[in-house]
Amino acid sequence: MNILQINSSARADASHSSRLAGEIVQRLRQSHPEASFNLRDVARHPHPALDEAALQALFTPAEQRTPEQAARVALDDALIAELQAADVVVLGVPMYNFGVPAALKNWIDAVTRARVTFAYTDKGPVGLLTGKKVYVALTRGGVYRDAPADTQVPYLKTLFGFLGMTDVEFIYAEGLAMGPEAEQNGLATAREQIAATV
Repeated sequence: MNILQINSSARADASHSSRLAGEIVQRLRQSHPEASFNLRDVARHPHPALDEAALQALFTPAEQRTPEQAARVALDDALIAELQAADVVVLGVPMYNFGVPAALKNWIDAVTRARVTFAYTDKGPVGLLTGKKVYVALTRGGVYRDAPADTQVPYLKTLFGFLGMTDVEFIYAEGLAMGPEAEQNGLATAREQIAATV
């Protein structure tokens, strides 16, 4: 088993989402001690945003790219290779202004590539990253589960499904900014979910 953990919180060591993602990984490694593990923190080590220069590099045939373009595409290639090699993907995802962190969106833009991680066919798009298990540790200051304000889960479910990853478990830690008791309860609920699903 090859486990890939993606942390995206700007809070570094104080991050609840990163800590919960780490606890998921710890349980996986306890039951699969032979598993290999790779951690990528996209907040501490940000991936460049998808801009005009990056698009030009991606749409230029490989043999015609400048050295700068080749280097830019190689950055994305490295993330794609990590994801392709993973059997299990664990993400720590805090809610920022009702969405995912910009650092995570940059990672998503890097790994979502036509003819590599998905393909367009005459029957519509087909995900090429199949056979993977995904765990997403979600942390929120308020309570948004199953509410219209929760744009994260529909977005991530759609995105992962588009790439072929349909076996996705969402772990919820909510109410973390609603006082010490609510924070404690929210984290306890998340840990109960982890114990029940991992």
